[in-house]
Amino acid sequence: MDVKAALGQVKQVRFSTFKGVGTPLLVLAALGMVVLPMPAFLLDILFSFNIALALVVLLVAIYSDRPLDFAAFPSVLLVATLLRLALNVASTRIVLLEGHNGGDAAGKVIEAFGSVVIGGNYAVGLVVFLILIIINFAVVTKGAGRISEVSARFTLDAMPGKQMAIDADLNAGTLTQDQARVRRAEVTKEADFYGAMDGASKFVKGDAIAGIMILVINILGGFVIGMVQHGLDFSSAVEIYTLLTIGDGLVAQIPGLLLSIAAALMVTRQNESGDMGGMMISQMFDSHKSMAIASAVLFIMGIVPGMPHFAFLTFAVITGIAAYMIYKRNNDAKTAALEKAVSSPAEVKDAEPKELSWEDVQHVDTIGLEVGYRLIPLVDKGQGGELLGRIKGVRKKLSQELGFLVPAVHIRDNLDLSPNSYRISLMGVVVGEAEVRHDCELAINPGQVYGKLDGIETTDPAFGLEAVWIAPEQREHAQTLGYTVVDTATVVATHISQLLTNNAAKLLGYEEVQQLMDMLAKNSPKLIDGFIPDIMPLGSVVKVMQNLLNEGVSIRDLRTIVQTLLEYGTKSNDTEVLTAAVRIALKRMIVQEISGPELEISVITLAPELEQMLHKSMQATGGEGPNIEPGLAERMQKSLLDASQKQEMVGQPAILLTSGMLRSTLSRFVKYTIPNLRVISYQEIPDEKQIRIVSAVGQ
Repeated sequence: MDVKAALGQVKQVRFSTFKGVGTPLLVLAALGMVVLPMPAFLLDILFSFNIALALVVLLVAIYSDRPLDFAAFPSVLLVATLLRLALNVASTRIVLLEGHNGGDAAGKVIEAFGSVVIGGNYAVGLVVFLILIIINFAVVTKGAGRISEVSARFTLDAMPGKQMAIDADLNAGTLTQDQARVRRAEVTKEADFYGAMDGASKFVKGDAIAGIMILVINILGGFVIGMVQHGLDFSSAVEIYTLLTIGDGLVAQIPGLLLSIAAALMVTRQNESGDMGGMMISQMFDSHKSMAIASAVLFIMGIVPGMPHFAFLTFAVITGIAAYMIYKRNNDAKTAALEKAVSSPAEVKDAEPKELSWEDVQHVDTIGLEVGYRLIPLVDKGQGGELLGRIKGVRKKLSQELGFLVPAVHIRDNLDLSPNSYRISLMGVVVGEAEVRHDCELAINPGQVYGKLDGIETTDPAFGLEAVWIAPEQREHAQTLGYTVVDTATVVATHISQLLTNNAAKLLGYEEVQQLMDMLAKNSPKLIDGFIPDIMPLGSVVKVMQNLLNEGVSIRDLRTIVQTLLEYGTKSNDTEVLTAAVRIALKRMIVQEISGPELEISVITLAPELEQMLHKSMQATGGEGPNIEPGLAERMQKSLLDASQKQEMVGQPAILLTSGMLRSTLSRFVKYTIPNLRVISYQEIPDEKQIRIVSAVGQ
């Protein structure tokens, strides 16, 4: 077995060694055909290979699910065009050198194509060949080149907007880092593909022009060489060289036309996954109305005197039958769906009402989402709803950030809501509601845009930013203007994410904390042994963790939290004191989440006189919080708001640095009025960090 495995590895290495030499050999062979004379037999083989290659490329283009699935198409198009031009040079050489010997002097393939098309009439054969070249050059190639140019331009213009949309999905938790990386790579590949197609289409256009020039050169050169060098009469020269020239042109132009059609198919397809044939059939023959109207028009044309009655009436009958079959199929599908909807409720077995039980008592949901009836498609997977998947992504992201499992979101419809509204509740209490449009997309103004959009102006429910509801067709245009465009499911999921983040403390209860303790016990059993309830009751641990979450501190570092509570739990049972001790133990994580790895921290402080006055006020109230008069509180709030906004303008986090005695009170003071201002104490600054005071409130 070892010997066989070794032989298999050797064969694999040899195969991989020669795997990538096909294209270089093909290019070298094309150069050889340009320089060296070739026998007619070899020319027949190469022409047959060229036709087979064009057929394979066309079929691969047809059966590719997406344009990016055949990303090598521009390179294949270039290599095939170079091969065909090299064959043109080789065939021109042999036609002019050996053409006087007869119609088969340049090979059987050229003779066969020339004889079939000419059919004994050289003028007709020449006209047919010219028409074929005009179709390829003026219709297929020109159209494909124009579409490639426009697609490349719009794809490049839309790249920044697509990147911003990916970042928005990543921030909303609907994408993981790996998925976002794959999406960014696809956006780059799409831009590269259409840019390459724009250039490759120029080669196809040039090949069509070269076909016309080679035709003229072969005929004129053949006449001169046949009549002057080989002594042929005019009629013999016309017969031989016209046959060879048209045959040579057809053998070259038919593969060129196939490749042009393949290029046109690739650039006219939308960048969505699906079999092209199936998509065309399903979209063209989905409505019975179009088939019925076509049948009526064909019938009227068929009964007009002088028209070919049999042909028109036959197709009128065929399209009429097709319209009836499509109508019957759609009607049967609707009937089946209606019957399923009617029969889905459970049948009542007993006519008598059941006795009430505790199961009939409905408790409030921890997290609830109610939607109006027009938003039901967002949460129905059968109708392509993506909201369930987005909410799952939000829960996963928040669970990883906060440090505990976020409860499931219970979704139900509510006919009391307006059709386009939704409502988010925590513990049965409404914390957020908004109105959205499931058939539109939301273009959010991130702060700087380069134009206005036609749509319904609104505000983003999560952050209150200016936004516009637009049609899905306007997405790329909006992204080019600098808007961040998201679908309705992402809007709702982002709103839920923001509300859950702000109310994380309400989601953590006894059950969740006990689960965390059980998880920690598996890895650190000695740490948990005797902790609850010997040192601290479970309720105190829950309160400390709720305090941390309420102040925006993650409880991911559960080991450090428990160690700190073990150390201070025997000294104090005041949860505020224990919370402050845990914050000091987590100071590196807290500061890193706020300001990152920077060594210098820019902070806002209180003026010494103001801080001393607040200290005295707290001492007078017995530590229950300073007794601040309303006027002073209003001035403090305004000054702190101005200072935090200045920090945001320069791209720095807003941090208020104060004493440990005031930290908790000031944190509650600014939590809802200035949510972006984080309050930390002097003891929570790591030793390696340096402080730079940018503003002092109260001076």
